[in-house]
Amino acid sequence: MPDRTRAPRKLRLWEALALSVGLMGPTLAMGLNGAGVAATAGKAVPLVFVLGLIGVALVGYGFWRLTQHFNHAGSVYALAGATIGPRAGFFGGFALLGTYLFFLTCTLAATGVFAHAFLQALGIPAATPWLVVALLAAVAVGLLNSRDTRITARTLLIVEGVGIVAMAVLAFVVIGRVAGGSAPRGQTLDLSVFTAQGTTLSAVMTATVFAFVSWAGFEACASLGEETDNPRRNIPRALVGSVLLTGVLYVFVMFAQTIGFGTDEAGVAEFAGSEAALATLSEQYVGAWFALVIAFTAVASAFASALSSSAAAARLVYALARDGFGPARLARTNPRTGAPTAALAFVCTVAAILVAIVAGFGISAFDAYYWFATIGVLCILVAYAVAGAGVIAFTLSGRASIPKYEIVLPIAGIAYLGFVIFTQSTGQPAPFSYFPWIAGAWCLAGAVVLLAAPGLAQRIGERLTAELAAQEPQDARSAL
Repeated sequence: MPDRTRAPRKLRLWEALALSVGLMGPTLAMGLNGAGVAATAGKAVPLVFVLGLIGVALVGYGFWRLTQHFNHAGSVYALAGATIGPRAGFFGGFALLGTYLFFLTCTLAATGVFAHAFLQALGIPAATPWLVVALLAAVAVGLLNSRDTRITARTLLIVEGVGIVAMAVLAFVVIGRVAGGSAPRGQTLDLSVFTAQGTTLSAVMTATVFAFVSWAGFEACASLGEETDNPRRNIPRALVGSVLLTGVLYVFVMFAQTIGFGTDEAGVAEFAGSEAALATLSEQYVGAWFALVIAFTAVASAFASALSSSAAAARLVYALARDGFGPARLARTNPRTGAPTAALAFVCTVAAILVAIVAGFGISAFDAYYWFATIGVLCILVAYAVAGAGVIAFTLSGRASIPKYEIVLPIAGIAYLGFVIFTQSTGQPAPFSYFPWIAGAWCLAGAVVLLAAPGLAQRIGERLTAELAAQEPQDARSAL
């Protein structure tokens, strides 16, 4: 018999929050996602991120409400299963599993490429293929995650904390020099970046898709519901905290980057064409030594994102196996730490194989990162929509004292997700035009499993009913 004992609830609020922040990888997002927004919306990059924050808040509402009542290692799998039904839960959970696996793969690739970039910045020849670095990172995240969950949380907090501090310092220096009139090219403090001046509303809305990607994974802390102290209070707070913390940070840093490059045509073009915007600004506004600091934080952030992705993926695999999908041995946990070690070994192995395959075809680490990240985002949009439908059904069922007028929020969130999916799936050049089909095939596979194994939904329903029996809906105010 596999050990199915749940891990003790010992994580605190900030430790649960660290998993979501780690999976989002704000240091990577701030360094990579601004250029795509600038190429689409011009100097209105900060405005785009403000609107992106509103969009993710609408999507996050559903998780905030549902985790006040249900907490489970399966995240969307259980939240949808408890509100819509086991079939919807499995479908949403399977889509989310694809996200976590693809995110783990892309962040392993990112670790490889940023490690090479950092070594080259130090003047050290990087002769080792990026695949070797990625595989070593896979082993490292597996070993770290097999230990006490608090070690993972604290590692994420330290790594991303250093990156966030470095980004904030750079942003303050840039804004200070621009405001003080000592910018390298005489850039000025232009607050029109918070308007659509010089662009169109259509371009701004389209660019919010790039911004939304920066928050992908904010719900990761929901997978720690079974390991967190007072989860009905701390998980919702961690969700809100992760969205607001990164939201304020993104808007602030993107404002600094935009005015740092300059809001004239030349400045916007330089921002849009930059592959290392933060490193470029570091050299221009601080010095080459700070560019090395930024390069190191990029490596650390990529590794932290892989660490967080593997933790979330392993817990979802563990939850599915515990409820009858997959080999029973995947539901085994370490009796000392409570970590789902069998599931962890499985997800790390799958990601390592995917990395090896793309490297074997000669695909660069940067391409591997963007390709798998795009597929993962498309899968997570489906999972978010399922969770949104779950909170609508839960609200209308009357099983909890959620005001019915609040359903306008998840409805608006689902509408925004539809817009993002449409934008990501149309008018894309190859190979990006293939990725919606790959993500769709993954999600369709989940539906096929349910059709091929009709008894699976019943088993899942019975297990979820038993596991959530002690989590009957309470008045939402008791969770606040």
